Amino acid sequence: MDNLVQLTDVTKRYDHDGTPALHHVSLAVAPGEALAVMGPSGSGKSTLLNLIAGLDRPTGGEVSVGGDRVDQLSETGLARFRRRRVGMIFQFFNLLDDMTVLDNILLPAQLAGLAAARARTRAGELLEALRIAKHADAYPARLSGGERQRVAIARALVNRPALLLADEPTGALDTATGEEIGELLLDLNHSGQTLIVVTHNPDLAARYARRVIRLVDGQVASDAAVAVRP
Repeated sequence: MDNLVQLTDVTKRYDHDGTPALHHVSLAVAPGEALAVMGPSGSGKSTLLNLIAGLDRPTGGEVSVGGDRVDQLSETGLARFRRRRVGMIFQFFNLLDDMTVLDNILLPAQLAGLAAARARTRAGELLEALRIAKHADAYPARLSGGERQRVAIARALVNRPALLLADEPTGALDTATGEEIGELLLDLNHSGQTLIVVTHNPDLAARYARRVIRLVDGQVASDAAVAVRP
């Protein structure tokens, strides 16, 4: 089976003479995998996610997603790639507070040019599946942290991306709510969604991923499978 994500000898420097944020990293992620990325602050976790998402470009090496060389795409190509191939979830939700829950979810579909009727149908399915349908016309500020993260997940999934990237998705949530979001991510992976999660939480990584890599000083220090829970 071809890999969905392939990083080959990737280095990223932000300062020409500084220590690289990532240093000769090679990594492959198969379709349907759930991968957790761990490591201390400054180890390169978010840089790795940004390179895969096409939010940043490597200084050296190759980044491919779904057969596309992300590092070689034009700015227009990168925007199209992010809209259609990748969904992103952030620690602090990144919702637009002056738009309703439904409009937040619909926004990526509108930007991707999805027909309005199809987008609304898809958004409705996600609202129901994530148990936030009753909040469709509410504004994010009126929701709990867990509810806002569910909205963010729905927004990330509305275009049916091949790859879902999550950067500390439970970091701003209490323990119980974080468990709920972790279970939700696990359910998504069980349904076939490829998932890469950056987390500082070893319990989340062990319970809701199938493989954990650990970055130290911009390099892969370990890469190990996690036993599947019964």
